[in-house]
Amino acid sequence: MDTGLKILSAILLIGMLVFIFPRMRHALQNAPKGTRQDWLGYIIPLAAVVGFIIFLILMVKH
Repeated sequence: MDTGLKILSAILLIGMLVFIFPRMRHALQNAPKGTRQDWLGYIIPLAAVVGFIIFLILMVKH
C-alpha cells in the first residue's frame, strides 16, 4: 500500500511539472521588467525588516 502511494504521488508530481512548465516559461518571457524604482520599493522595506530583526537579536543577547 505504501509503495503504491509513493508511485502514484511521483506520477502526479511529474504530471504537474509537465503541465506547469510551459505556463511558467511563457510567464517568465512575458513578465514586465522591473525598474530601478520597483527594486528600491522592494529593497528598502526588506532592509528595514532585516535591521529590526538584528536589533531584536542584539537586545536579547545583552
